[in-house]
Amino acid sequence: MDARTAGRRMTELLGLDPPPVAVTFAAAAPAGIPRVSRSGPAGCAYWKQAGEGAVFYTEAADHFNCPVGSYTHGVALPPERAKELEDVVGTMVALQYIRMEEVGALPRRKAAFGVAVYAPLALTPTPPDVVLVRGRARQIMLVAEAARAAGLAGDAAAMGRPACAMIPAVLEGPGGVTSLGCIGNRVYTGLGDDELYFTIPGAKVGEVVERLETVLNANRELEKYHQARRASL
Repeated sequence: MDARTAGRRMTELLGLDPPPVAVTFAAAAPAGIPRVSRSGPAGCAYWKQAGEGAVFYTEAADHFNCPVGSYTHGVALPPERAKELEDVVGTMVALQYIRMEEVGALPRRKAAFGVAVYAPLALTPTPPDVVLVRGRARQIMLVAEAARAAGLAGDAAAMGRPACAMIPAVLEGPGGVTSLGCIGNRVYTGLGDDELYFTIPGAKVGEVVERLETVLNANRELEKYHQARRASL
């Protein structure tokens, strides 16, 4: 199943709103794809734009407003912005939000940053490197079960702050990643209190969706079983 078909099918099966978002890293912008019209306050703000239907690419400078996101995405910051990263990390440490020793352990893209292409998965112009699925707990449970059925490792603990670290974590492989998001992400994307993410390696999204219908049917039947069992006990 190709990525676009997978995007349409996953959205239909789970009733996702917004739909899954494709992220692709490339050396240069694909022909015919526009650059984002203005730089966002954070890299995750681009997920929201893509979820609303936009197809676009960003350059390194479009990520400078988010020093933490720049770090996780492998964006080289100019000196004045690098100082901002130090200040933000210092504030987080002072608030006991993160420990200094955790910073160096954060997942980070190793490759040089050229451009990042964002799109709804069903409209992606390029094979995605990462697919971001945003949904309520039950929807994410089902995607995670389908990913496991497709052979993706699924025993790792859910990730927390920063939410953008789930992208390099998935690129490092070998499985999908559940992310609880972070407070910055919830501000910049409008992520609801009852929502979280599951992130899929782009090359595996078709296999995950192929397993999803079976997982949905199994859950419907098991729900009936457990409801009947509860009533009988």
